[in-house]
Amino acid sequence: MDRPQQASLDFASLKARPSVNPDRIPVPGQQSLALEAVRDTLLYVPHSLQPGRQAPLVLLLHGAGGEAGGGLALLSGFAESHKLILAAPSSRGSTWDGVRGAFGPDIRMINKSLERIFQLVSVDPDRTAVGGFSDGASYALALGLANGDLFSKIIAFSPGFVPPVPRQGKPRLFVSHGDSDGVLPIDRTSRRLVPALQSEGYDLTYREFQGAHTVPAGIVLEAVDWLGWQA
Repeated sequence: MDRPQQASLDFASLKARPSVNPDRIPVPGQQSLALEAVRDTLLYVPHSLQPGRQAPLVLLLHGAGGEAGGGLALLSGFAESHKLILAAPSSRGSTWDGVRGAFGPDIRMINKSLERIFQLVSVDPDRTAVGGFSDGASYALALGLANGDLFSKIIAFSPGFVPPVPRQGKPRLFVSHGDSDGVLPIDRTSRRLVPALQSEGYDLTYREFQGAHTVPAGIVLEAVDWLGWQA
């Protein structure tokens, strides 16, 4: 691996890891982590989560021009029923750093957020995923592929491309895309990146649907079922 590629891996890699703490008592509901003065990371803890019991975590990434609330909304309807811990950061700029160019401030902020989350709740290290929509889906692919030793699964709703990062591990993937997407046309995006990832040996589930640049409820339900982390 040459030095620029290694630097890219170092920039895209996350150091935070779950730790077991049986005395941890999670505060239920939605909360801000209070790590940033503006555009802070949101955390949602199911009310039925038992203290000290390990639970799955999904890190959710918003699309361009969005913020943490938009990411959280992607799976918020399933947090209680599936006992999913949801975390949603906000990009430092109008979109994620690795989508526009070099990785940096967003990676540092996400790592800091995960370190705090792993202090607050007991996360199952075998049930940790990253997902997103649009630019957030592209960034989720980058984070997931570069940190396959942390994220076992990746959900990408209507991604644009896979940012170039060296790969770590073999996470499983779920990708969906609308066949009439006018923002990120499917022929230039998922119909290219999906076969490429499959040719690299990734276990990938792909769903095309009739529709535009959106995430239909049926696709969200299928993605949550695909996780296989029902309570």
